Amino acid sequence: MAGRAWYDVSPSAARLTGSLRDIGYDFTTAVADIVDNSVAAGATRVEVMIEYDGSNSRVLIADDGCGMSARSLLEALRFGTRRSYTQGELGRYGLGLKTASLSQCRVLTVVSRSSKSAVRTYARTLDLDLIEEWDQWVVTDPQPGELVDRARRWLAEGTGTIVLWQVLDRVLSEKRPEGGWARRRLESLAKRTAEHLAIVFHRFLEGLPERQQLIITVNGHKVEPWDPFATDEPATVELARQAFEIETTTGSGRVHLRRFVLPARDRFSSPAEFERLSGPLNWNRQQGLYVYRADRLVQWGGWGGIRGIDEHTKLARAALEFDTDLDAAFQINVAKMRVALPPQLRQLLEAPVNELCILADDTYRKTSRSTNRPLPVDVNTPPEERAATQAAVNAGLALRMAAMQAGHWTEWEAIEKLLREQAPDVAELLGLGPQ
Repeated sequence: MAGRAWYDVSPSAARLTGSLRDIGYDFTTAVADIVDNSVAAGATRVEVMIEYDGSNSRVLIADDGCGMSARSLLEALRFGTRRSYTQGELGRYGLGLKTASLSQCRVLTVVSRSSKSAVRTYARTLDLDLIEEWDQWVVTDPQPGELVDRARRWLAEGTGTIVLWQVLDRVLSEKRPEGGWARRRLESLAKRTAEHLAIVFHRFLEGLPERQQLIITVNGHKVEPWDPFATDEPATVELARQAFEIETTTGSGRVHLRRFVLPARDRFSSPAEFERLSGPLNWNRQQGLYVYRADRLVQWGGWGGIRGIDEHTKLARAALEFDTDLDAAFQINVAKMRVALPPQLRQLLEAPVNELCILADDTYRKTSRSTNRPLPVDVNTPPEERAATQAAVNAGLALRMAAMQAGHWTEWEAIEKLLREQAPDVAELLGLGPQ
């Protein structure tokens, strides 16, 4: 800017930190954002502790990752850190640790150890009251106390990082956060957090290639992965996988699509498993696209504007996977909980999504007919003939699924039409009655 006047208009730290608290996190998504940092640090174990103690209630998130040096820790507490992110890292904007934490508390303390050979820990604190009082971006040494000492003792076993939230004004917002209601609220948040982490990090909990399986606990209870596609169920059907090339301003990237038709209730391994796989939103709203960014689930439920939610397609779920090089195309938000489908991708997805929903609709209707109406045999028919008739209906459904998986649905529709016209008895036996 040679020859031009310039002016430093640094933002008010007090005003901006207050605004950043309302960036869009709730408690569960804030915890998940901290776990993102643990995953990026190579952690194999993350312990989330949500502890009730009246006005001194706190949250601790501890991992056994690579930890941070004194300089790295200070940089991590900078709003908009200067560090760069490599492809595949879950971080993006350099805001997550601060915005996620301060959306729930007023005092954030981070204790970390990066040396395997020396038991040397570093601790720093962001205190909103101090920032507002000084109106400066300041990081301090933490106040001495049992919690910081506890974190240091925890790290005596090896490298890692502990994030400590105190003064939970957004979690326990009453002036007197004591009593049964506050305890019950924290217990409820612990349960919801475990459910959320089980969904968001289910691939890490199941184990990924070239990465040690991640273990997450919440208040001492191990989080079990929740696989939205019920891939362990024998009757789950996966259609042919597809990939799409997406152009961006800096190049291109690939998006992968995996499509699944989950079994109907009577084909699940157990009623309890059917209920568990219904998910927190239940079957109807749990259908749709599950969007993964670097194997971390970001958004789920609904069809992204491609089609509407329908009772008859509630068994249809699809994984849409992309890497961090496509963040700009998907407009990933700071909280990493919302994406927008690129217009070029939305058009490419219409046909495969509609094919998936046709098969899911067919599976739903065939199951409904076989469950709610008598088989097309006389009531006095021997049991073995009834079984044979049901087997024929199942065979018809299997043929439909095979046609869809092989990518020959249009041809199969023509075959069905001919069967209904030329051999209606066979079509009825196979469960391919009039549409």
